Amino acid sequence: MSKRALLVLAAWSLTGCATVATLDAAKPGAPLVYAGSRLDLYALQGGCCARERFGAEAPRYPGLDLPASLLLDTVLLPFSCAAALGLNLGVSGGL
Repeated sequence: MSKRALLVLAAWSLTGCATVATLDAAKPGAPLVYAGSRLDLYALQGGCCARERFGAEAPRYPGLDLPASLLLDTVLLPFSCAAALGLNLGVSGGL
């Protein structure tokens, strides 16, 4: 792995992941589908109240986080759509 790739990976890991933050937020009325990507875009556009709107703080470097959030949001799309529709899939997290 090149030095540049390692640097980008290290910087991204320090910023926090918007998708993970929004999944953990559990704020009523917050967006569910592509929530992490939407939080990144909101922060890039200068949004002032991420916690009130998404239930989570925006990452420090949303431009760096956006590609990873898009990927993770896409992988989790079936689950977020089911949650948005109110379907209970019987999936739970934690140990």
